[in-house]
Amino acid sequence: MEFIQTVLDFFLNLDQHLFTMIIDYGVWIYLILFLIIFVETGLVVMPFLPGDSLLFAAGTFCAGVIGASGESAHLNLWLVLGLLTVAAILGDTLNYTLGKNIGLKMLNWKIGEKQLVNPKYIAQTQEFYEKNGPKTIIIARFVPIVRTFAPFVAGIGTMNYNTFIKYNIIGAVVWVFGLTLLGYFFGNMPIVQENFETVIFGIIGISILPMVWEFISAKFLKKKA
Repeated sequence: MEFIQTVLDFFLNLDQHLFTMIIDYGVWIYLILFLIIFVETGLVVMPFLPGDSLLFAAGTFCAGVIGASGESAHLNLWLVLGLLTVAAILGDTLNYTLGKNIGLKMLNWKIGEKQLVNPKYIAQTQEFYEKNGPKTIIIARFVPIVRTFAPFVAGIGTMNYNTFIKYNIIGAVVWVFGLTLLGYFFGNMPIVQENFETVIFGIIGISILPMVWEFISAKFLKKKA
């Protein structure tokens, strides 16, 4: 319970914690940011780490933030964009590899004479990623939790690696550049600074919209057609 409270506090007060970390850790903050994005996208068991909010906050600090004491915290924009894009690409690649080499084997485990997961569902997953993989990999980047599971499931679905890596790179660039630059240009506006938590939840809400639209489109619009 205490761990969950710590994670929530870090998430809801990310701007304050990041300010302290930049001051305390100096250049090591770049490695910390890299590892957070890499782990969130690369390990299927770590979907709760802040991705969208961290990118937005990092962008804000790239523009420079002055604390209440007058002390300033600043990150290099191009270094942040480059490092976190690489972290996002490598993270998804690791997750895909784990899904393909470990996840698929786990699904084929048997309990007695019965396979753990019905082969029909595995085949359906493979068929889904064959048809919708590229779109899914890009859209999932913007949806918390889903972005952690999508590359793992793509590996289980044996999505073509060349196709995966192509859209993995496209998704990472759009995600990292989009949210970081959003924070860079708008993060220091007084209304954003005063309502940082609300802005973060707003970003998450907007991030979910593409997935909601895909769901509505698949369930209702295609049926009408």
